[in-house]
Amino acid sequence: MKRSLSSFARRACATLAIGAVVALGACSSSAPLFLSDGRATTLVQCPAGSDSCSQQANASCGGAFDVVRQSTENGTLNLIYACRAK
Repeated sequence: MKRSLSSFARRACATLAIGAVVALGACSSSAPLFLSDGRATTLVQCPAGSDSCSQQANASCGGAFDVVRQSTENGTLNLIYACRAK
């Protein structure tokens, strides 16, 4: 009896783990958004009032970038940007 119970528990844990991986994968697998000119956009979030978002965009693009949309919510700055063509 003890042996079959532990086997059941292992199968149940494995099933839950696989289900969790599938569920998390579905949540994070959204397609990137592109501008009409084909450039990919990126979202960064940082504390409102800091220049961290601009620094991240600048570093990611290797220089110039265009702000597509910017908003502040609950003390967090949301910046969507696209790198300028080189």
